[in-house]
Amino acid sequence: MIAQPTPPADARASGGPIAEVQQRAGREREHAGDVRGMFARIAPTYDRLNELMSFGVDARWRRRAVRSLVGLPDGGVLDLCAGTMDLSRLLVEAFPERRVVASDFAAEMLERGRWKAPRAARVVADALDLPFEDGSFAAVVCAFGVRNLASPVAGAREALRVLRPGGKLVVLEFFRPVSLLPRAFHAAYGDVVLPRVGGWVSGDREAYAYLSRSMKAFLSRREYEAALVDVGFEAVRGEELTLGVASLVCAAKPGAAS
Repeated sequence: MIAQPTPPADARASGGPIAEVQQRAGREREHAGDVRGMFARIAPTYDRLNELMSFGVDARWRRRAVRSLVGLPDGGVLDLCAGTMDLSRLLVEAFPERRVVASDFAAEMLERGRWKAPRAARVVADALDLPFEDGSFAAVVCAFGVRNLASPVAGAREALRVLRPGGKLVVLEFFRPVSLLPRAFHAAYGDVVLPRVGGWVSGDREAYAYLSRSMKAFLSRREYEAALVDVGFEAVRGEELTLGVASLVCAAKPGAAS
């Protein structure tokens, strides 16, 4: 069953430009509505485009993220910004005895992916205001969603809140690259392939142009790791995947796992 709150009045489905990371302060609700509307529009073709443009590499990245979830305390696992639930499927397989929750603020994305992980609970929610009690989860995992948040730092604080002591945060993301090879790949892929192919298949070029811009304007991995330390995480570590094209960041909530 999918838990779905009433969408806020400013949740729009327009195809207009979405604010860059640096321009989102003070307009968080408007940004959330813009992004929610964008993902609602591209949900019907999202999986087909992922398969076409990733060549299956993203599946290997997700499996790597799941393998990093070791030494967890008791409790469930939250797939944050779950989209069409590719990561949820892996989490259900890896943790058959744990409760898995797939949360995203685009109900259309969760609906498209529900067949992949029928056992997972689906909850429509904003990652900056999660409807879960403090200490609800042993792990929070987020694949390619942090850069779409109105405030990545506020999202980190909320993840910390819903984690149990000793719980793990795992983030898989396209952070802004700083070395030459990843920068060249991001430029070629983001400026040419993503908007053109994405726009052709989905009919929404602006959506995929935004996804390209969001990679170039986002935090670097080191900057995000520093932000996690600032909000209270410990044991923060990151690694580059596939020559730095994507990155994996892991962190823990202070306290002994129970």
